[in-house]
Amino acid sequence: MGCTSSIPGRYKNGRRRRKKRSRVTEVVVFVPCLRVPVAVDLQQALRGMVGREVVDRIVQMRSRIVLLAQENVLAAVEGILELQRALEEYLPVLIGLIKKEHRLEALVEFKWRSLGDNAQETCLASAWYELLSVIHMMAMLSLLEANLVLIPNNCVDASERKVSEDSKKVAIDLLLKASGCLEYCIHHILIHLPIHIRMNLPKDLQEGVLEAISTQALAQGVEMQLGLAVECEKATLSVKRRLACEEVSYFAQAHYCLSGCENNDANGKKLLLFLKYKYLEAKASAYYYHGLILGKGSEPNDQLSSVCCHFAANELLRESKRVCLSFCLTKPLTRVPPAWGVMNHLKNKIPETVSKKSQMYGDLIEQDKAFQNLPDLPEFALSLKPDDYELPEIDACWGDDKAQPQIQMLKEHLKDEDDTIEPIEDSDL
Repeated sequence: MGCTSSIPGRYKNGRRRRKKRSRVTEVVVFVPCLRVPVAVDLQQALRGMVGREVVDRIVQMRSRIVLLAQENVLAAVEGILELQRALEEYLPVLIGLIKKEHRLEALVEFKWRSLGDNAQETCLASAWYELLSVIHMMAMLSLLEANLVLIPNNCVDASERKVSEDSKKVAIDLLLKASGCLEYCIHHILIHLPIHIRMNLPKDLQEGVLEAISTQALAQGVEMQLGLAVECEKATLSVKRRLACEEVSYFAQAHYCLSGCENNDANGKKLLLFLKYKYLEAKASAYYYHGLILGKGSEPNDQLSSVCCHFAANELLRESKRVCLSFCLTKPLTRVPPAWGVMNHLKNKIPETVSKKSQMYGDLIEQDKAFQNLPDLPEFALSLKPDDYELPEIDACWGDDKAQPQIQMLKEHLKDEDDTIEPIEDSDL
């Protein structure tokens, strides 16, 4: 009784310790839970197998990434850029561990952990797993940077948010970069992982999840393009409809990829809700623009189809708001995002159009309450593609004599000495 260990932590030092307040963030671009490296003893694992200077270089670069990968650092673009540079500098040195001729691929157990609530750690003896984790982190940082770029710091009233054209273009570039990194992971890294390693990968690195996030990045890239088109006076209705329909296809594809994966954790459930609400928003946009185009048609059924499109758009808009709220309330909690981009334009435009058409075509609507004349959305070839990603060249340090293991160098030295010993003649005895 009365000893320090028996006092609850919140009352230590005679004061009640305040509970740490969690920061409720805003999501424009969805970023899965980040995974960061954990310090491991590379010196012990590689001792005698690789030259000391090469080992020291690997340890130094990885330790810098471990130090930089802190949550408070990642809250600003500057911190993200510094960490991206550290990862890019680490890659050429890391590549030496995956070369077959070096036979070092399975020597080191690399450890990474999730920054989520469960802080799950995954430790696997595979340099390919380390490479996968590094490039995956580069993709996540690009998504995180895109999200920050699209949330102005100086905006007092969120309802009046205006994202500049330059910010949208920067975000598109970052989204394409992230998608390219993830596509490289899928097609060029996963195939090198042994079956037992692939079976033990964390959920965030499973193929279906990587495909879903890659496609989500493309979908949000098209979303940015549509927002730019809405603000451009020269953009035609056909262009806007095509972009909206492409966005629908991308989000549908991303949802399909993810639905085949195990999504019992909070992060998986939240991502599914995000994809669903963005899909509904995109579909509302697509039906709105499709209805405007049909409304200009000369066929007798065009007007009824146009009315059905706009009523469907209104219902989809309402449903998207409901799903968006569910997304925000699913842990980890996030703020309800203000309408911006194309939705900032359509949030009022769609209800206004429906109200006008209700008065003009009330009789037609009564005849087709079930929207039996609702046309299918047109399908278009998907135009946005991921950036091509390629690994950098292997670091020059792997080509030096310094990269040779000390044991191997000693053996070669002893062999050279044996070759130089002259045989003793019998006459010398």
